[in-house]
Amino acid sequence: MSRSKIGQALAKVLGIKLQYRNELGRDDVTRGESMYSVSSADTFVEKEPTAAEWFRDIIPSGRGLLLYVYHLFPFTHWITRYNVQWLYGDLVAGITVGCVVVPQSMAYALLANLSPEFGLYSSFMGVLIYWFFATSKDITIGPVAVLSTVTGNVVNKVHAKHPKYLKNEVASALAVIGGSVVLFIGLIRCGWFVEFISLAAISAFMTGSAINIAAGQVPTMMGITGFSTREATYKVIINTLKHLGRTKIDAAMGLTALTMLYLIRFVCNTAAKKQPNRKKFWFFISTLRTSFVILLYVMISWLVNRHHRKKPRFKILGNVPRGFKHAQVPVIKRGMVKDFSSELPATIIVLLIEHIAIAKSFGRVNNYTINPSQELVAIGVTNVLGPFLGAYPATGSFSRTAIKSKAGVRTPFAGVITAIVVLLAIYALPAVFFYIPSASLSAVIIHAVGDLITPPNTVYQFWRVSPLEVFIFFAGVFVTIFSSIENGIYTTISVSAAMLLFRVVKARGRFLGRVKAHSVVGDHILDNNGGSGGKYGGVGHDAANDPDVSTRNIFLPIDHRDGSNPSVNIASPYPGIFIYRFSEGYNYPNANHYLDYMVETIFQNTRRTNPNTYGKLGDRPWNDPGPRRGQLLEIDESLPTLKAIILDFSSVNNVDVTSVQLLIDIRNQLDRYAAPNTVDWHIACINNRWTKRALAAAGFGYPTPSQPGFERWKPVFSVAEIGGTNSAAANAEARENELARKRFTDPEFGQKEVIDGVTHHSTSSSDRDFTKDISTSKAYGVPKSVVLHGINRPLFHLDLTSALQSAIHNVERREHSEAKGVGTDDKFA
Repeated sequence: MSRSKIGQALAKVLGIKLQYRNELGRDDVTRGESMYSVSSADTFVEKEPTAAEWFRDIIPSGRGLLLYVYHLFPFTHWITRYNVQWLYGDLVAGITVGCVVVPQSMAYALLANLSPEFGLYSSFMGVLIYWFFATSKDITIGPVAVLSTVTGNVVNKVHAKHPKYLKNEVASALAVIGGSVVLFIGLIRCGWFVEFISLAAISAFMTGSAINIAAGQVPTMMGITGFSTREATYKVIINTLKHLGRTKIDAAMGLTALTMLYLIRFVCNTAAKKQPNRKKFWFFISTLRTSFVILLYVMISWLVNRHHRKKPRFKILGNVPRGFKHAQVPVIKRGMVKDFSSELPATIIVLLIEHIAIAKSFGRVNNYTINPSQELVAIGVTNVLGPFLGAYPATGSFSRTAIKSKAGVRTPFAGVITAIVVLLAIYALPAVFFYIPSASLSAVIIHAVGDLITPPNTVYQFWRVSPLEVFIFFAGVFVTIFSSIENGIYTTISVSAAMLLFRVVKARGRFLGRVKAHSVVGDHILDNNGGSGGKYGGVGHDAANDPDVSTRNIFLPIDHRDGSNPSVNIASPYPGIFIYRFSEGYNYPNANHYLDYMVETIFQNTRRTNPNTYGKLGDRPWNDPGPRRGQLLEIDESLPTLKAIILDFSSVNNVDVTSVQLLIDIRNQLDRYAAPNTVDWHIACINNRWTKRALAAAGFGYPTPSQPGFERWKPVFSVAEIGGTNSAAANAEARENELARKRFTDPEFGQKEVIDGVTHHSTSSSDRDFTKDISTSKAYGVPKSVVLHGINRPLFHLDLTSALQSAIHNVERREHSEAKGVGTDDKFA
């Protein structure tokens, strides 16, 4: 027994109707006038997608697996073409970033409640590993302010509960666990996940975090102690103001350093504007300001504290061990992971969004495209392997990435140069690090995070684009200030997701009307005789015979809610025919809202086909009780009856069971409303084969018989000529044109001459003009055409124009047939 017979037998036992698409109970699509004549066009029957086809699309082939592995190591795509010019650019950028990352990483390590050397370890591993997996040449991975603050909160929480765990062990465990999750997301190529986090949410959490970090560093910069700087931002600000009297000499080292950082940047930016030819020079001077300021204050600190190493005049960094003294296998305990599991989502979110947002931004600026999934692989591997040398969580840094990009980086290999600079610092500069003032490092942090605050002009642009998202922005900032960075992250993401869901669920369709539009070039309207028609709109030489060539159908919302000119009268397409457009997809969350509005509007603008459907008062439904006893039913004869509905699926990519079932319910409801007639459903602009399959399974795409014996229908198909100068149709037409030319040739158009036994014609310019007219004429052969969409689904249309033509044609045919008698008229056959 064949497989098909077994399947049919099993379906019969289970009660499955395999022929559920044969709505009219007829064979295929050969229903009389429904068949397009094959003498003038080639027919086309569209095949449905199958489950096997779907599995073939998602299951990778052998070659696909090889490409997957190949793309896991993007450096192999360009490393063989590496050259000296690229090396020069990478050297300059790598050394420049290295001079910035050394002081910054030590400062950020203090934010994580770790010793400064752990910042150097994280910087070294970040830049060293990233370039193997990078799809961005600009990104610099290492410690960043926001992630360091989140890490510090986790370290404090776990260490307070379990003092037996060292702080660096907690930070390393957090890096391994968070990095593993991010690595998994990248390996399964789900980098699109980060697209759900909006720009407003990212800006809000970055701004709130910057304010939080800056407020927490002010006490250290001023030498103020006596309260926790890890509390909510507003409390830290209040406590700082309350304890200003405790300011120490550290303020001299911090405030002057912060002032110098901003002053150098201002001077360099001003000089770059006044001296454009030396812009690069001033850029490098500005970039190295952090290193310069730190070295200056190290010298001052050495002069002040060289005889007071054990009891310095102001707080300094202290001993920084030389080399990788904390290299070990990361310690990961169940109790440790359990304690920081609640903070793990926030850590992962910061790892993801900050890096991807920066990478995409600089990719667009420098004209290349990143692979978000591959970037997650790079972040994951960096954070999984980094803790073996003592690193804590690291991600992309905005400030260092901007410096690297402006320094002229050419490839990701610049990270290796930066790693060498950091390695030299780890082994050669610990003695210098001893004298770094803590207040000066706090000034460096405040200066760095200041650039993360969203400027007012950007917030104003948010308001111009989407006012609602401005409220999301301020909600995130306020929650961060009055609660914590973690809660600010959750708030912005949750509110953004809620707004997206609200927009999807409350998406409202639009009823469209038709407008005849003309094209205007300069100060005149293109007409059928316009000489520039071919250039601007395809008005050909025979436009005079086609009055519609110079105009086109435009379908606009009848209520003008799209901003179209309200003085334009948008006409209803046809009495009883409605065109309805879905605005933001059509799925189960918004299906009810879409269709409820559609049905409500249709009921308001039509009347029931048979007002006497309910013979008795008791037969009427409770929600339509009709007139009171003794009163006549009021019928507005000015309203048309419902005849057809055209759905515009141009914004619909896929549908689901719920949304299709609701369409079926609405179709049945409107058929009862239009009884004894039925409503024709035309669907235009379907972009997905699976959507067509789903709609066809529900009985859409086919005509619905209105009553027994009334099954005559007339579809309107879109066809296209088979083009191309090398096509068979073109060659056949050329031969016919040549024969026609020879029949009409006379001595005025050309003379015959014999060359090698073959008769030729020497043509004049008039002869060539005649040939051109013949070649462009359709009188000497009908060009071959093909149907653009499947004839097995005649009520699925390519555009609204063909859908409207089909709907009007069949409505008029039905009305004519009803007037003459069902099925007796041959005029429309």
